Amino acid sequence: MCLKGKASSRGVKKTGAVAAAVIALATPFVAGWEGKRNYAYIPVPGDVPTICYGSTAGVKLGDYKTDAECEALLKREVGEFWARMDPCVDDAVPVSVQASILELGYNVGTSAACKSTMVRKANAGDYAGACAELDRWVKASGRTLKGLVNRRNASQAMCVRDL
Repeated sequence: MCLKGKASSRGVKKTGAVAAAVIALATPFVAGWEGKRNYAYIPVPGDVPTICYGSTAGVKLGDYKTDAECEALLKREVGEFWARMDPCVDDAVPVSVQASILELGYNVGTSAACKSTMVRKANAGDYAGACAELDRWVKASGRTLKGLVNRRNASQAMCVRDL
């Protein structure tokens, strides 16, 4: 279960500025890796209709969104994902690590990310170890996917940026 981490050693709680920094770092990363499609499509057989930067909520085949609508949707959804991820991440975790955790949550779901060893290590102060956990998130249906390897490598570079 996602529980609020303890405050940093200085007793400082996360501010709106920290959340804004995390979201600002993660959003273009998500956009670049998700890619954008203005028309709804099925990403892989058996999946649900998807539009813009990986949005699925309420999407039906035949839906269309303008570039501006896609940008607004991405910003809103990344913020919503962060609202669900924020309680899982200790306040002292560096912004770059938090952004990488947010990106993972956007890609694999907030529940899986919150329960991950990555979050557990980050909350324990093992930031390099947390970033290294991204190597474990490269499989889909039991197969290692080159695209996920590339995405996780890029996320790992973002993750260690502030260490």
